[in-house]
Amino acid sequence: MNNRNIGYGGYPGAMMPGHYGAGCGCPPQYCPPQVFPTQYDPGLVDPAQQYVKTNLFNKVVSHVHPSHTTTVNKLHVNHQHYFPHTESCVNECCETHTMCGCPVNPCCPSGPFGF
Repeated sequence: MNNRNIGYGGYPGAMMPGHYGAGCGCPPQYCPPQVFPTQYDPGLVDPAQQYVKTNLFNKVVSHVHPSHTTTVNKLHVNHQHYFPHTESCVNECCETHTMCGCPVNPCCPSGPFGF
């Protein structure tokens, strides 16, 4: 056996402590990877989106108003009072105009001296 190949500890290829791969041109040796159990974080939940759903139910309620007629013959004095009444109808419309800046007047100079 050639003593030049005997390394630290008496076996071939062994290196002295602190000289691992230093200047020997040897590629590093890798240990097999350690696989750890998968870790699970608590689930992330976004705030719920709010929706409004309107249901319209039509319902008919019958109101029965029975009536009875009794005929009574009597003298009636008619005092006539007049209360003229008129009606009107108003239609309303709401509009919004939003000014997103000022209009430019090309006839007016922009500065005190026209420039």
